[in-house]
Amino acid sequence: MGVCPCSKVWLCATWPRPDSIPVAASVARQHSTPKDFVLSALSLSLRHWSAVALLAGAAWLPSSVSAANPAPPEVAARAYLLLDVTSNQILAAKEPDAPVEPASLTKLMTAYIAFDALKSKKITLQQTFGVSERAWKMPGSRMFIDPKMQVPVEDLLKGMIVQSGNDATVALAEGVAGSVDRFVELMNQQAKALGMKNTSFRNPEGLTAPGHTTTARDLSILAQRLMKDFPEYVPYYAIQRYRYPGTPAANDTNRNLLLLRDPTVDGLKTGHTDAAGYCLVATARRQFPALGEGPAGQRRLISVMLGAASENARAAESQKLLNWGYSAYDAVRLFAPGQPVATPQVWKGKASEVKLGRPDGVVVSVPAGQAAGLRTEVLRNDPLVAPLQQGQPLGTLRVSTASGEVVTEVPLFVLETVEEAGILGRIWGAIRLWIK
Repeated sequence: MGVCPCSKVWLCATWPRPDSIPVAASVARQHSTPKDFVLSALSLSLRHWSAVALLAGAAWLPSSVSAANPAPPEVAARAYLLLDVTSNQILAAKEPDAPVEPASLTKLMTAYIAFDALKSKKITLQQTFGVSERAWKMPGSRMFIDPKMQVPVEDLLKGMIVQSGNDATVALAEGVAGSVDRFVELMNQQAKALGMKNTSFRNPEGLTAPGHTTTARDLSILAQRLMKDFPEYVPYYAIQRYRYPGTPAANDTNRNLLLLRDPTVDGLKTGHTDAAGYCLVATARRQFPALGEGPAGQRRLISVMLGAASENARAAESQKLLNWGYSAYDAVRLFAPGQPVATPQVWKGKASEVKLGRPDGVVVSVPAGQAAGLRTEVLRNDPLVAPLQQGQPLGTLRVSTASGEVVTEVPLFVLETVEEAGILGRIWGAIRLWIK
C-alpha cells in the first residue's frame, strides 16, 4: 500500500493479495440451468432506520458493469434490466429509463407502504379492514372480497401479492391511509425517497391512467429496497396458491410461472394491461460456495421484464436473462463484512488511524474469467480530521481490471468512531498539519 502524490488516492492493492481472501477462492461461477447448481436450504420508508444501515447499501445506487461486457442474449421485450443485488451492479439493460406503464408491478410500491406501516406498528397483520364499494367494484384481477367482509391485513396482502387482486389492493390502501388519494400521495413520496426519479403513481393497483408511469431502472430500485427493508415479508412473494375463505377458487394461482419452473426463484410480481404488455419482476437466489457458507454464499439477481408478448414469454425471457447473468459473470468477494478496506491517517483524533470499509462487505461482478488481477484503490479527500463517526461516508473504492477498465465504484464508510483528541492533542495535530 502507499499514498499517491495527490494525497487523495489510497492505493490499496492488486488482487489477489496475500492478506486477503484469494480471488481464486472468491470467484463464484455457475451453470446456466437450475439443474446444474446446489439449491440452498436456507430461506432467505417513509421511515429511515439507522444511519449505518442506510449508508451501507440503501443510498448506494446500482452501477453498470463497465469492463468489457459479455453481450446479453436477445430478449423479446420492450425494456428490461438485470441487476446483481449482491454486488449492486447492473449486468444488462435495454431502454432502462424509457417511460412505461407498470400495470400490477405498481403493487410492489403498495406493498412497500403497507410493510412500512406494519414495521412502524401503525397496523398489524391480524387487524381487519372493511371492504368499500369502491374496492368491491374494482375491475381486473380480483380476490373476490365483498362489503360484508372484514378481512385481516395479512390476507389482503396475500390477495394482492398472489392473486394480484385489485379489490384487495384498494381495501388495503384505504385501510392504511384512510383514502386511496392519500395512499397515492404516500406512494409518490416514497418513490422520491427511494431515488425513483422517473416514476409517478396515480393509483395503488396499476390500472391504466394518464401519467401513471415508471421505468425498468426505477422498478429495480423498488424491488431491491423492498427485499432489503422488509425481508420478513419476502416469503409472501413465493406463495404459489392462495384463496381467502368464502371466496371462489377462481384466480387462486400465482401468475409468476418461474415459481413453478425454477426452485431458486422466490418472487416477485407480475403485471399486465393492454398498454403495458406482459411484465414481470423476478428474483432468484443461487448458492455460490466460493462466496461463503449459508446466506453469505447466496447471490441474488433481479430481472425486470417489461412489455413481453405473452404470459409465457415474460417468464421465458426472464429465465433466459437470469441464467445468463449467473453464467456470464463471476462474483468476487474482495472484502468481508466489516473488514477494513483501508486504514488512513487521522489528524486531531484520539486514534491515529481510521478504518474504512462496508458493514456488508464488498462483492463485485466481473465478466467470467476476468477476476484475476483486479485492482482496487480508495479515493478520498485528505487530510482526515477527527471527529469521525461510525457510518459516516468517507471515500470511494474503485475496482478496475488488470487492463485499467473500471468495474465499479463503491462508497466506503467509517467502521469505528474516532473521537476528537483533547486540547493538547488538537494543538499538536494542528502543528503537524501546518508542518505537513
